[in-house]
Amino acid sequence: MADHWWWRPGWKPGRRFYTWHFTFRTASDVHRLADAYRQGLADVPGLDPVPDRWLHLTMQGLGFVDEVAEEDARAIADAAAQRLTAITPFELRLYRPEITPEAIRWEAEPSEPPAAVRSAIRAAINDVWGRVPEAEEGFAPHVTIAYSNSEGPAAPVAQALGRIDAEPATAQIDRADLIILGRDRQMYDWEEFAALRLG
Repeated sequence: MADHWWWRPGWKPGRRFYTWHFTFRTASDVHRLADAYRQGLADVPGLDPVPDRWLHLTMQGLGFVDEVAEEDARAIADAAAQRLTAITPFELRLYRPEITPEAIRWEAEPSEPPAAVRSAIRAAINDVWGRVPEAEEGFAPHVTIAYSNSEGPAAPVAQALGRIDAEPATAQIDRADLIILGRDRQMYDWEEFAALRLG
C-alpha cells in the first residue's frame, strides 16, 4: 500500500477544485454495502474509510477554483445540462472491491453509461473553452470505500476483504454534479456548484 494523500501537482492546503462527480448521498443500498466494508476493514491499520456522504465516482476535472472564472463554470454547467438531457438515467452495480496501491475501490458496472455522461460533459467543456482538460482515454469508473494513508503490505487488507460477505449494491444514477472539491483532511469533501439531471 502507498499513501494516497501526497500533494499532487497544484494542490495545497485550502485550494479547491471544480470537478464532475456522481455522488451517492441518497443511495441507501450503496450505504448498506459501504457500511459492511467499513466494519470489515475497521481493524486494518493505515486506512481512511469514506463516510456515506463523501462516496463518489469521479468523472471529469475542470480546474482549480482560483484559475477558472465562475462565469465559465456556470456556462459549462449550462452547456452540460443541455447535453445530458439526451442520456437516460441508469443503474450502477457495485460488487466486491479491488485493492489498488492507494485505495480499496469498487469498479462500477456497467462502465458504458458513466463513460457516456463523461463524454457529454467533455463536449460541453469544449463548447465553452474549445479545449478539454485531462485525457479522454484511461477513464475507469470506480467508487472508493477506503484510502491508504501509509506505506505497508496489502496482505492484511486482502485478508480482511476476504472475510466480508455482503450482497452487491445498485444505485440509480439520474444526475451529475459539478462540485467544488477539497482534500485537506485526508478526505475528499465538497460543496455543490451545480446538479444536473439526466434525461
